[in-house]
Amino acid sequence: ALVALLLVAVGVLLSTRVPVRYLLPRLAVELPFAVFAVLLPFVAVGPQVEVGPFTVSQTGVDAAVALLLKGTCGVVVAVAFAVTTRPRDLVRALQHLRVPDTLVTIAGFMVRYVDVVGDQMRRMRVARASRGFTARSVRAWPPLAASTGALFIRSYERGERVHLAMV
Repeated sequence: ALVALLLVAVGVLLSTRVPVRYLLPRLAVELPFAVFAVLLPFVAVGPQVEVGPFTVSQTGVDAAVALLLKGTCGVVVAVAFAVTTRPRDLVRALQHLRVPDTLVTIAGFMVRYVDVVGDQMRRMRVARASRGFTARSVRAWPPLAASTGALFIRSYERGERVHLAMV
């Protein structure tokens, strides 16, 4: 059943006609779960089975396969949904589904202000580049971390100002 569900999900993803080059980075979100699923048969307890030169847990193998199939199906469907649905349509759909108004309002603000934060991030990137900054090694991490922190603080302060204006 999980394999059939995954095939349906992949069919839905392929029907979006979004280029594979655009999809693959978004599918990488599943990588930590895949690594965990590969390790699961070696650390789980239960009846042991021989798989080549390794002895693994049958329970762990079953759980790993289920985790990979369910996780991949969820990620594929989420990516298909994300690449085909505009954020404003999502907010309207939440209203039609009678999601509590508070959650819909929060989602609406998020949709509205994600562009503002993105623009701020682009301006900070231009400012770093105009000062000759290029991230080529681990030594670039402190300035990037400082920029990320400054972006967070600016976004938080902007949110505070918007909240106070609304109150």
